[in-house]
Amino acid sequence: MPFSYVSHLYCPKCKNEYSPKEKHQLCECGSPLLVAYDLERLKDNLSPEDVQSREPNLWRYHELLPVEDPENVVSLGEGMTPLIKMPKLGKEMNIQNLYMKDEGIIPTGSFKARGAAVGVSKAKELGVEQLAMPTNGNAGAAWSLYSSRADIKATVVMPKDAPVITRNECAVAGADLYLVDGLISDAGKIVGEAIKAWGLYDASTLKEPYRIEGKKTMGLEIAEQFSWNLPDVILYPTGGGVGLIGIYKALNELKELGWIKGDLPRLVAVQAENCAPIVKAWNERKQESEFWPDSSTIAFGINVPKAIGDFLVLEAVYNTNGCAIAVDEDKIVEEQKKVAQLEGSFICPEGAATFLAARRLREEGWIKENETVVALNTGLGVKYPNTVDIEVPILERNGSLTKK
Repeated sequence: MPFSYVSHLYCPKCKNEYSPKEKHQLCECGSPLLVAYDLERLKDNLSPEDVQSREPNLWRYHELLPVEDPENVVSLGEGMTPLIKMPKLGKEMNIQNLYMKDEGIIPTGSFKARGAAVGVSKAKELGVEQLAMPTNGNAGAAWSLYSSRADIKATVVMPKDAPVITRNECAVAGADLYLVDGLISDAGKIVGEAIKAWGLYDASTLKEPYRIEGKKTMGLEIAEQFSWNLPDVILYPTGGGVGLIGIYKALNELKELGWIKGDLPRLVAVQAENCAPIVKAWNERKQESEFWPDSSTIAFGINVPKAIGDFLVLEAVYNTNGCAIAVDEDKIVEEQKKVAQLEGSFICPEGAATFLAARRLREEGWIKENETVVALNTGLGVKYPNTVDIEVPILERNGSLTKK
């Protein structure tokens, strides 16, 4: 049986097709490319039981991933992150079946490891020697570390305000790291110029087709962890939106394979009020978003003023009867503390935004009390040490505790 059932690359806009055996970036029309698989042939050769007997990492789904030779797999054991019931938080929100998909417990400390694992593996298979990308932090860290494991040189440009830990991860991995006094969109322009000048492989969000394939394994895992019975709602913190696009793609592929039945979960794109281009487009029933000027949010990973795949994010939300919601900036850290104090999970600000969104949508009646809801926490809270400001009493050497 083949390691992968990859068929071809295709453009979701103009329907052009390309070979997965050659290096491709965007379609000639400017759209991101997506990966197609021979699902009809796969139906006869793979079952859910086959997958469940394999090692607990994302490569258990290798037939639905684009790497054709297992020798090219670059892995740090990523995938199969826990799906955790959140009973106390759910009780407080009046959501009986509230779960967290915890992507903080993964190599590099964020869900970006998924995209890096598959993206770098396919880059290795295609003979890439040097890649470049802009990042808000975690993606650059993940791609730098996986690239070092694959003997690929990485060049990374990130905003100077990105979390220091992610900057250190890039540097310690040996990447060529540059900081820009601006946003990820500014970093993207600089990377684009370098790619043209030096002929580097463009690993920017959705400018290569394979990062999304790694991210889609979140959707595959959620389906498997619910025994192929889907939740009602999945909330995802949305910057570039690759994970939401990937989850939607994964669930559609599983449906075509016949592994899942019924309606897909309602997908929710969660943004912060100071950077909400997807929310604005959704409210106006548009197919694409507009550039969001002067964007800023403590949830730095979703500070993306214009996503190249915005039309795919909106398509996923529209087609699942989902929604897009912007949460209050000043309540994100409060929610982060609440999750830690009630459930013992120190989640990232982006993850806190999804719980804040679930709270709002339940108050508004959009989420019903008995529905099964999954919130994506996309990284470790400890990667953002400056977001939570706590005053701690300092004792003298011979001091004593005071009971509170």
